[in-house]
Amino acid sequence: MNAVGRPKRLWPRLFALIEAVFYGGVALLGLAAAVVTLFSPIAPKASDRIRLGLNWVPETEHCGFFQAQATGLYRRAGLDVDIQSGGPDVNLPLLVAGGRLDLGLGDSFTTLNMVNNGIAAQTVAAFFQKDPQTLVVHPGQGITTLADLRGHPIMVGAYARQGYWLFLKQRYGFTDDQLRPYNFNPAVFLADPAAVAQGYVTEDGWVFGTHMKTPPVSLLLADGGFDNYAQTVFGLTPWIRAHREAVRRFVSATAQGYRECIGGDAPGAMKLVLTQNPEHGEPLYRFKIAKMRALHMVDGGDAARLGVGAMTDARWASFFHTMADAGLYPPTLDYRKAYTLEFVRSR
Repeated sequence: MNAVGRPKRLWPRLFALIEAVFYGGVALLGLAAAVVTLFSPIAPKASDRIRLGLNWVPETEHCGFFQAQATGLYRRAGLDVDIQSGGPDVNLPLLVAGGRLDLGLGDSFTTLNMVNNGIAAQTVAAFFQKDPQTLVVHPGQGITTLADLRGHPIMVGAYARQGYWLFLKQRYGFTDDQLRPYNFNPAVFLADPAAVAQGYVTEDGWVFGTHMKTPPVSLLLADGGFDNYAQTVFGLTPWIRAHREAVRRFVSATAQGYRECIGGDAPGAMKLVLTQNPEHGEPLYRFKIAKMRALHMVDGGDAARLGVGAMTDARWASFFHTMADAGLYPPTLDYRKAYTLEFVRSR
């Protein structure tokens, strides 16, 4: 299954009910954990277990997590990390809010949406400095920027209409009458030389390009001012506070995993990804890694100055105010509750 335009942001109203049930248990568990920690002798302890939910099926973009798993980075950090596959029907915020997962992968929208729904959740690190979301067009149409698409019909999935589509309307003057349905089938795009469709920068040249005489034009939203952090790690605020040291070690080990992926072959990561998702294939894996390196998705942006996984107050503020101006969030929302810089270098 290709991941172009993957539907990964679902926000059921069930959040409020889950929070009411969950917090009662978390408060007691957090108190018990604090008491145990206070009276525990200073000695090596069993590995801290973390249940991590992926935002899609295992793929190249997850290489840092799988490299940390394959090479023992997590184990040496005193962690027992259980990496669980995601997919189109997996609602990570719901699973994290319900206590079935400890941490999940998302983006800036993830915890902003949770906080906006009354769920205390935080993003602790961002391993992609650029959101991979694109709009894809056929070459030879004179379209080279997002602004050039104003007025053009665009195939976009339903979930995106409450996400980056609002950014495009606010920043570039797109209008809802441009919207066309998208069923995640690249054949529809390929059949119409005037078509415009949502895409994913690490896959466009493979999913679309291998069927075209000339590669498609991929317009990366991040290059047009869409400063959404991607491949983020998030969890419930009470759980994060109760497991600070484990989270710190997890973020550090994962950052090292990504450095190894971007800096070399990292065969351990590739082997684990392909074992768990054989359909992915080594050629696609290597194609994606090359894209991630060329675009500095992991080590560019804030990470170029502050290290892999870095975030800043300034960028969170910018993204929030952009989306609040677009009408997605109330301007009074305390967006600072949606992230913490405790576990990453920041300025």
